[in-house]
Amino acid sequence: QVQLVESGGGLVQPGGSLRLSCAASGNIFSINVMGWYRQAPGKQRELVADITSGGRTNYVDSVKGRFTISRDNVKSTVSLQMNSLKPEDTAVYYCNIKSRYGIDYWGKGTLVTVSS
Repeated sequence: QVQLVESGGGLVQPGGSLRLSCAASGNIFSINVMGWYRQAPGKQRELVADITSGGRTNYVDSVKGRFTISRDNVKSTVSLQMNSLKPEDTAVYYCNIKSRYGIDYWGKGTLVTVSS
């Protein structure tokens, strides 16, 4: 089992920045890919960005050039730096871990609201 605790959500004005963090505990040796998903009201959950244990990153097109994902394999953390935020980035953001055994673990989610 892997437990995830997210932090860093909140209210920000358009053009502003936020940093989300997620700390993993438990069977951390099984962690493979770490990432962030989001779900806006009335929409399906979508992948925002993920990063492999080797540091290879993947972003949804809508956040490329604005968001940066990073991970610390020693501390078992993954972060998402979000810059130039737009109202359409408003969503609940979920930390996700994919284990080497094909199991998905999810955080409880943190709300990001981009509004003036």
